Amino acid sequence: MALNETYILFFEKHWDYPSCNKYVKEHWADGFIYSAVYLMVIFGGQFYMQERKRFDLRPALALWSGILAIFSIVGSFRVLPEMIHSVRDHSLEYSVCSGSYFEDPVAGFWAFIFVLSKIIELGDTVFIVLRKQELIFLHWYHHITVLLYVWYSYPEKIASGRWYMAMNFIVHSLMYTYYTLRALKFNIPKQVNILITSLQLLQMAVGIAINIFTYGVLNSGRKCDQTYFNVKICFMMYFSYFLLFIHFFYTTYIVKKPKTFHNKQQ
Repeated sequence: MALNETYILFFEKHWDYPSCNKYVKEHWADGFIYSAVYLMVIFGGQFYMQERKRFDLRPALALWSGILAIFSIVGSFRVLPEMIHSVRDHSLEYSVCSGSYFEDPVAGFWAFIFVLSKIIELGDTVFIVLRKQELIFLHWYHHITVLLYVWYSYPEKIASGRWYMAMNFIVHSLMYTYYTLRALKFNIPKQVNILITSLQLLQMAVGIAINIFTYGVLNSGRKCDQTYFNVKICFMMYFSYFLLFIHFFYTTYIVKKPKTFHNKQQ
C-alpha cells in the first residue's frame, strides 16, 4: 500500500534526491572538519571567557531555541506518517530494512535537512560557553558523534535512519520548547525536566533495540538496506548515550547534584 501524502509542500515537491545524495557522498568527511572547528571554538571560547564576565543572551537564546523547536515540531509531523506507514502497512522489518523513504518527496527532503541541521545545532554550545555554564562531556560528545554518524550514513541509505530521525525530531520538539520557555523565564516544574530526560533514555533504548533487531535480520541473510559496520557503530553510539544519560539522570535527579537541567544548560 502506497503512502498517501495529501499535501506536499513546494520545496518538498521540487527536492532533488540524487543531487543531495551526491553532495553528502562527496562531502561526508567534512563532518570531521566541522567537529574539529567546533571543539576549537568551544574549548578556546571557554579559555577566552575565563577572566571575562558572562553574557546573558536570553533574548538570543529564546529566539535560537524557538526556531529549533519549530523546526523539530514541523519535522516530526512530516516524517512520522512515513514511519508509521512503514510499520503498519508493511512490517517492523521493512521499517529497518527498506530505505525507500530517502526518495519519498516528504520524508526524503526532511532526511536531508535533518543531516544539515546537525551542523546548525552545534550553535547550542556557543550559548553555554558565552554564558559561562557547565559544559559536560555528554553535551559535546553527543553533538559530534551524531553529526559524524548522519553525514556518514546518509549516502548509504540506511533504512533504520527513519527511526532515528523521527525519534530525534520528537524529543527535540519538547527539548527546544523547554529551552525557549526557560530562556523567557517561565517557571517550569522539575517534573518536566525528568520527563524529557526519561524520553531521551527511552530514545536511546529504542535505538539499541532497533540495532539488535537489524543485526538479527542481517544474520538471517534476508535483504536489508543496512551494513554490519553501520549497525555496529550505531549500536555503540546509542549504548554510550544510554550509559551517559543514566549517569546524568542519577547525578541530577537521584543524588540531587545542584546543577541546572540537562546537558544543554540554559
